[in-house]
Parts: sequence; structure tokens; C-alpha cells
Amino acid sequence: MTMSLSAELWPDVQPDAARRLMLAGVESFAQRGYHATTTRDIATNAGMSPAALYVHFPSKAALLFAISRSGHEQALALVQNAAEQADTPMTALREIVERFVAWHARRHTVARVVQYELGALPEQEYRVVAELRRGIERIVHDIVVRGAEAGQFTASDPMTAARAVLSLGVDVARWYTDRSRTSPAELGRQYGELALRMLGADPARAASPRN
Repeated sequence: MTMSLSAELWPDVQPDAARRLMLAGVESFAQRGYHATTTRDIATNAGMSPAALYVHFPSKAALLFAISRSGHEQALALVQNAAEQADTPMTALREIVERFVAWHARRHTVARVVQYELGALPEQEYRVVAELRRGIERIVHDIVVRGAEAGQFTASDPMTAARAVLSLGVDVARWYTDRSRTSPAELGRQYGELALRMLGADPARAASPRN
């Protein structure tokens, strides 16, 4: 990843040195895992001295929290926007899955850290991120409920269904690479269809608004 990507990923983070450290943290955590990564590793990847990290982040955990919170805020905004732009529960679910999956594929390195290093967060920071995750789940849960009430979905437990649908996107970050043959957008479309079939819906009746 390049430094220009850091501005795209975290446009609200200032100064640029803080964004560089976040990008270096993502690369280091993805390669070594949080616990095996040292502050020296992160600073070296950012082209800085180890002491420079503490100017912007009080600890390695604080850096992970900044990365994780930002990623979950982006995912929540993505899901909210998709839900608000759809006319029916079926189109809403399909659009959410398409965007959620495509984001996890396109930003697979960041998403891998965001989704799979949660256990390393301190308790207070974990609660903040967990609430963002619950916000995402609630939106999908409500769509599943509305779809079931309208006879569009079959779901005996809407929350379990919501988590299963979201897990499709989360898992993409684990295996997707830049060498994958399927583009993020195409993968999103495929998963959107799979998600509807999981809930007993006909994908032909829920064409993406972009189609």
C-alpha cells in the first residue's frame, strides 16, 4: 500500500504522519499479527524513529484502536447508506451484501486487521468497537425482519440470519488477495445473490439499483 492510500483510507486523520503510522500499523499487524508486532516494527515501516509513534499514539493498542474504530465506522456508514437507498428489504439486503463484500475485498489488508485483531483491544476500546458492530447487525436484522413480515424472506431467527449474512463479507478479508481472479465488485454481486438465496428469496426479484 502507498502513502496516498492512507489519505484515502483515513481522510479525517491529521497530520499526515499519523496516517502514515496507521498504514504502517495495518501492514505490520497483517504480516505478523498484533502481539508479534513491536512499536519499532511499525515505526520502521513508516520511516520514522520508534519515539515518533508516541507523538501521535500513546501506545500500540491505541494505534490498533484507531484503525479498528475507523474501519468499523466506514462499514457502518456503508451499510446505512445501502439500506437507506433501497426500496424493498430484498434490494436493501442485496445492496448491503454487495457493498460490504466488495469493501472487504478491495481493502482486504485493512479489513483483516479490523475484523481479526479485535481480541487484542483493551476492554474499554473493545466496547466502543463492539457497539459499532452491533449497529451494523441491527440494520441487517431489521431488514431481515421486514423482509420476513413481507413474505420475502424465510428466517426463523433474524439475528442469526443477520450475522450469517455479514459473516460472508467478514470472511472475504481472510482469504482475498490482489491475485484473486474475481474483482471486488463481481464478488459482491455473487455474494449478494447467495445471501438472498440463503434467506429463501429470488435474486431475480431484487436486482441491484445499479443494474
